[in-house]
Amino acid sequence: MPIHPSAIIDPGARVDSSADIGPYSVIGADVAIGARTVLKAHVFMEGPAEIGEDNLFFPYSTVGVAPQDLKYKGERSSTRIGSRNKIREFVTIHRGTEGGGMLTSVGDDNLLMAYVHVAHDVHVGSHCVLSNAATLGGHVNVGDWAFIGASSGVHQFCRVGRHAIIGGYSVITQDVLPFSNTVTEREAKVFGANKIGLERRGFTPDAIDALHKAFRLLTRAGLNTSQAVESIREEITGSPEVNELLEFIAASQRGFIK
Repeated sequence: MPIHPSAIIDPGARVDSSADIGPYSVIGADVAIGARTVLKAHVFMEGPAEIGEDNLFFPYSTVGVAPQDLKYKGERSSTRIGSRNKIREFVTIHRGTEGGGMLTSVGDDNLLMAYVHVAHDVHVGSHCVLSNAATLGGHVNVGDWAFIGASSGVHQFCRVGRHAIIGGYSVITQDVLPFSNTVTEREAKVFGANKIGLERRGFTPDAIDALHKAFRLLTRAGLNTSQAVESIREEITGSPEVNELLEFIAASQRGFIK
């Protein structure tokens, strides 16, 4: 495998023969790196960690380091990253804790731009974009195809639903609804369905129209949440996307952004 002479690889690491380890990178024990994954330079990884195939790590990114959690006592938690991810400069991905399931995970085909922080016990799905300096607090869950704008912060234990878009510089303290376009000004607000993103991903006009109607009932009809949910159930039937939205609302423990 191409390993730069300045790279340091622990004998306990497992690196595929087709991986490319760039200069001054440090790979700790119990780190497994899959086929054709590239560490360009100055990448630091601690185990236990499992890194899939065809990933690209840019300089000064770190994976699997100890979490910034005062309750962490050195337990043997881990990090898992899927395949075909692009991890840009100065991204930090911390391993899990005993209080959060012992695992931090990132799925497949994600772009994590420079200075993104993925805290302990976070689970990021697949096909997500986290823009520059986006910060995910501990125990955050991000659904597939979500987009989180630059310098946005997501509070601990919040969920970001599938296909949601969060505008830049947003402060997210409650769950973000799937399929929504959510931006914070003085307070976080939903501005309707994520129409452009859903169109790009092949959702039908009928599906998008049903979501638009559901969001109007949730945010603009003058109804409280219970009334809005009941109206949605009565007026919109046969839409799996709207059903997912309602299931997301029902499972919310922190409340959700309207």
